[in-house]
Amino acid sequence: MRFPLAYDATTTRQEFVRLLPQASGEAELREIDGRFCGKGWSVRLTPIPPLAIGMVRLERHRVRIEFDGLTAEEQDRFMQRFTLHYQRGGG
Repeated sequence: MRFPLAYDATTTRQEFVRLLPQASGEAELREIDGRFCGKGWSVRLTPIPPLAIGMVRLERHRVRIEFDGLTAEEQDRFMQRFTLHYQRGGG
């Protein structure tokens, strides 16, 4: 199964970072040059214009995931776990 490696997320940076250890399965993460890095993967969050619904403004980010040295099967396993933890609204 192939997952998108870049998508827009309606979330705060703080909330995204809070969930990242569980979503990635790694307790120790490093932030290097604006990327959160783990074993064989990195995630970059880039702020994009907020989602506006009437008077409500929701923070959004572009999420870009990159892999280095993981097999296609390892990438799929990572993405299945990752998307499960960030899924909202019952999918």
